Amino acid sequence: MNLNQSAHGDIEFGHICTRMRVPRKVVCGYWKDEQAQKQIAVWARVAAGVADAKNVRCLMFGMNMNNVAVTDGDRVEFEQRLGYHVDYYPVSSLMQYFKQVTDEEACALVEEYKKEYTIKIDESGEEVYWEKVKNAAKAEIALRRVLKDEGATAFTTNFDDLGDADIDDPNFVGFDQIPGLASQRLMAEGIGFGAEGDWKTACLYRSLWVISQGLPTGCSFLEDYTLNFAGDRSSCLQSHMLEVCPLIAVDKPKLEVHFLGIGIRKQQTARLVFTSKVGRGIKATVVDLGNRFRLISQEVECIEPKPMPNLPVASALWVPQPTFEIGAGAWILAGGTHHSAFSYDITEEYWEDFAEMVGIEYVKINKDTNTSDFKQQLRNNEVYYMLNKALK
Repeated sequence: MNLNQSAHGDIEFGHICTRMRVPRKVVCGYWKDEQAQKQIAVWARVAAGVADAKNVRCLMFGMNMNNVAVTDGDRVEFEQRLGYHVDYYPVSSLMQYFKQVTDEEACALVEEYKKEYTIKIDESGEEVYWEKVKNAAKAEIALRRVLKDEGATAFTTNFDDLGDADIDDPNFVGFDQIPGLASQRLMAEGIGFGAEGDWKTACLYRSLWVISQGLPTGCSFLEDYTLNFAGDRSSCLQSHMLEVCPLIAVDKPKLEVHFLGIGIRKQQTARLVFTSKVGRGIKATVVDLGNRFRLISQEVECIEPKPMPNLPVASALWVPQPTFEIGAGAWILAGGTHHSAFSYDITEEYWEDFAEMVGIEYVKINKDTNTSDFKQQLRNNEVYYMLNKALK
């Protein structure tokens, strides 16, 4: 009876797990009940993401940006705890792949771009436009080949390390622009990406994509780009220099070329431009606090932006929950990063299950958050993890 009757067997098993201090998810309900099935489905999706994480190899093309603490951390502990493996990969080795890409291969990929995106030739002019798009295609082909040969499913870039420095040198070997278009397209296929060498977000995005497979609305790497103070509709513009995944686009993306005045390459640069869908979503990040990793999630409400003709990049506009002031403040108090892995489709239940499976701290920010209680939770968590480490 203890093995086969839920009222006894499940409780007996639960008691054993509790005595063994085994964290786990408990779903109570009839197995045909829709709510019980949804909870089990969440767990199953997260389990797939955690299993995939143990086989993820993330290549860092260049290192993380100087003096940006949130993009760095203990990579050895990260692998021990979450399973991801992060390796530095020399940009010079990537350039060897880049040199081998032929014009014919690049032109064939450009033809694919023409079918998938709206072509918009702007201030760069037609000659520069197609030259930059062709070079962006070469970068994508090179990146794909490296990732395949190295068995990697995530990568990072650094806009200060793109090959040879002098683009006017006749023997120049390097990307003539940040490979933003390649990053956008690779993310849509499930390759994890983190800008500025942010390997933690690159890995987390890969897991988010695996967890979200088959769900309809999309996910992306995003960055807190700029703030819009507008009373009770104050919001945060999410974007990046270029690298936002087209899975979240509300309409067919435009393929544009514009000047990008940041990093080692201040050049006309190809990118997909679009705005995101509206609706609820959730962003998440992992931070290294020195004695532990913390996963932070926050519910947001994506709203329709006003036209921004002077910002030719992909973007999303959202209101942090429960309000801009409380939500943004709680994210800062928790040590959140300016990069995040964002999804329309999943909820904080997924991230809670994920954190429990990999054994890291989890804090959530949502419509019920208030600053005083949140600060107390962070203090309580600090004591818990310090004592837990001391007891071990």
